Amino acid sequence: MAHLAAGTAGELDRASELVLRAAGGDREAYDALIEPRLGRLFRMARAIVRDETLARDVVQDACVTAWRELASVRDTSRFDAWLSQIVVNRCRTELRRVGRRSVREIPMDQDSGAGSSGVAVAARPAPGPSLGDRVVEAEAIRRAFLRLDPDDRALIVMHHVEDRPVAEIASVLRVPVGTVKWRLSRARAALERALEAQR
Repeated sequence: MAHLAAGTAGELDRASELVLRAAGGDREAYDALIEPRLGRLFRMARAIVRDETLARDVVQDACVTAWRELASVRDTSRFDAWLSQIVVNRCRTELRRVGRRSVREIPMDQDSGAGSSGVAVAARPAPGPSLGDRVVEAEAIRRAFLRLDPDDRALIVMHHVEDRPVAEIASVLRVPVGTVKWRLSRARAALERALEAQR
């Protein structure tokens, strides 16, 4: 998955130009900046909030907020990190507001080995597990994921689902790399505890 920070110099220059034009009120530049990022932002939001409609609302609100606050971006090369931070913060706010802790049926995507949350069905599958075993394990992981607090969900999604490096997550959250490592370790431990509680 390509992020702006990992882009070529030409892509960075183009994105920086679009950020500057959009910050000056150019809506076409803003549309050109946001459009290619919508899919990634939606997938991230959906994986965190676990609700497609709520994820769409979160991304829409984040895009409106980004448009209003675009002039506050000091370093145009950090636009992706800044935008991701807005989405993650909106997800946290919505999860706290609606208290999303309920368990819902989630359709399984058996081809990719992941549930709709994007969380892997089995980190270390046993040789030749049956479909029933995989479904039971996926359900256990899904329930455990739902028990995590919004901050832990966001970290797990960014690192393990989106494959973002720790340094990039630190940039998005505006915290030191060591803090991200510690929080990721804590989030994994919380997920393991939630899984153990179901056994």
